[in-house]
Amino acid sequence: MKLVFMGTPAFAVPSLRALYEAGHHIAGVFTQPDRPAGRGGKITASPVKILAQELNLPLYQPSSIKDQASLEIIQQLAPECIVVVAYGQILPRAILEYPVFGCVNVHASLLPAYRGAAPIHWALINGESKTGVTTMLMDEGLDTGDILLAKEVDIDTQATTGDIHDKLMMLGAELLLDTLQGLETGKLQAIPQPDNFSYAPLLQREHERLDWSWPAIKIHNRIRGLCPWPGAFTTFRGEQVKIWQSELVDKELLPELLPGEIKLERGIGFIVGTGEGRLKINVLQPAGKKKMTALDFYNGRKISTGEQFS
Repeated sequence: MKLVFMGTPAFAVPSLRALYEAGHHIAGVFTQPDRPAGRGGKITASPVKILAQELNLPLYQPSSIKDQASLEIIQQLAPECIVVVAYGQILPRAILEYPVFGCVNVHASLLPAYRGAAPIHWALINGESKTGVTTMLMDEGLDTGDILLAKEVDIDTQATTGDIHDKLMMLGAELLLDTLQGLETGKLQAIPQPDNFSYAPLLQREHERLDWSWPAIKIHNRIRGLCPWPGAFTTFRGEQVKIWQSELVDKELLPELLPGEIKLERGIGFIVGTGEGRLKINVLQPAGKKKMTALDFYNGRKISTGEQFS
């Protein structure tokens, strides 16, 4: 099939590579313009751009996909289908309606659950036991298009957003190939989404702060849901500390602690009181420092009895 591919981050890379290796004619690749990244603010190419250049594919980086020039490029490329995987721009109706097979999107949730920008993060933050990936025919709504195919994965209680991201980006590439084959042969019919939808909005700063009055399970899910980006944080002695890895422990074996109160428990480790139960902290990172074990943090700061995260 003759395709145009639109994508930007690492999540989109396996899909582009799978299309190329499967022999699809990729007439052009659209990705976001190069942008500053990292502490130094160095101008950096997107992962999709790097792969497109490696594969010698025609590359386009419009600042806006909605301008007339972008539409004219699409018309010149004349794709039968446009594949969109985490592109980062909203396609206008003129482009959505152009290809004969439509615009196919790979979304990292089991739609209609978790429409929006951060579906993996919110699935873990909310303590879901399953998530998955869905292909759909795009319309002008936010992830509201008709469903083509979907596959689910289990979420382990210690899994992080990074773990599930890596599983879904590979699964999404496989599902995309099946989807295009089904469309091309006419064996795949799109199905309207059910009405019981939910949203996964962009993460804001307030979503990253831990509240130790929450139950231990909610704090644990927030920590793993924000790992490896952007990270859940708390404060200690006025210093911001990111918590990267935690573990639920048997509350019956542990002493009562105030929310946020820290204790080094023999045979268990660094535990913190919460609104319900206690949480073991394994890895954290003070501001401006490298990640460290919670034990190193405890010993390095000579934490006294009764001190708390806040």
